[in-house]
Order: sequence, then structure tokens, then C-alpha cells
Amino acid sequence: MKVTNVKVYDLEESIIACRNAMRLELPQYTKEEFEASLGRAKKLCQASKGEVRCHANFRTGIRVSFDIEYPNYISPEMQRYHWFDIVTSSSKMHRLMQMDFDKCCNQYVTQTTINQMKRLIQAYNENKTEENFMTVLSNCPQGIMLFMRVSTNYEQLRTIYLQRKNHKLPEWRLFCEWISTLPYAKELIICE
Repeated sequence: MKVTNVKVYDLEESIIACRNAMRLELPQYTKEEFEASLGRAKKLCQASKGEVRCHANFRTGIRVSFDIEYPNYISPEMQRYHWFDIVTSSSKMHRLMQMDFDKCCNQYVTQTTINQMKRLIQAYNENKTEENFMTVLSNCPQGIMLFMRVSTNYEQLRTIYLQRKNHKLPEWRLFCEWISTLPYAKELIICE
């Protein structure tokens, strides 16, 4: 699994907004206001430690977008997160017959499976029937590497981190390690 092209939006503005419940007027978005609000944001996250959602709802405003390359078997698990929005993704449906199976599979896909996929694709390319297409699609290994652009937020990343940091699949543990590299992740997502 590989995460690239990461963009974090509205970090400072959302941290400043975490004090809105106690304000009498709109906040000023200054460096001083950010520094004062950061302490409050950390306290709200500590108050929510161990919980998925509570006082630190300001994290929903800290948006994160990134590209991710992942094995197909992770897709159903990624899609269960409500705010893990897939902007666009690679398509097995449209590109499977052109993929180079010597390069597009992870290290767990056997050479026997790769060779079988090549034979099935060749059979489809020689006779483009629906049955041949469905045979290729249905036998595609779960270890085929795909990619997508994702948009999410710190609150959802907190949920993912809590649920996946010790997951059986190494890709989830790697993803959680990546989460920990985001700005203020230790204070706002991991809540250390």
C-alpha cells in the first residue's frame, strides 16, 4: 500500500473553530488565535481519548485528500467508512484486459495465478464474448494493485486509526502509520 499526493485543508481554521462554543462573536483567524485554540483542541481530543466521537467534532473540518495504491482485497473494508469518499479510482472493469499481470500484482499472488490470468485474457482477446469477459473478471486475484483518489477528514481517520492500528492485514497497519505522519496527528487523531 502506498499513499501519495497528500493535501490537508482547513487545519488551522478548524482548530480555531474548536472554541466556538464558548465565543460571543466570530473568531479572528490569526496566528495568535490559532496558538490559543491549539491548546483547547488538544484538551478536547484528550477528553475524547478512547472514544471514537465526542467533544472533538472540530476534526470533521480538517479535510485530507490523497492518492492510494492498494490491493483489491482492501476495497470492501475501505468502503465501509462513511467519510472515506472515493473521488475516482482505477477500474478493473475497463482496464483489466490491458493490465500487465507481471507488474500489477502484489508479492502474494502466485506465478501460477498470473499465468492463468494471462491465458484467460488471451482467450478473451481472441473471442470477446460476455462469458470470456466474466471468466477473466471472476478469476482476477484479490492481490491485484489498484489506485484511487480519496477525500476524508481527521475525524474519520481517527475512527480508522482506532479500529485498524492492530489489524491482521499489514496494509491497514501501514495506513495507520501514515495517519500518524499527518500534521498534529499525535495530538488530534491518536490523542497521545
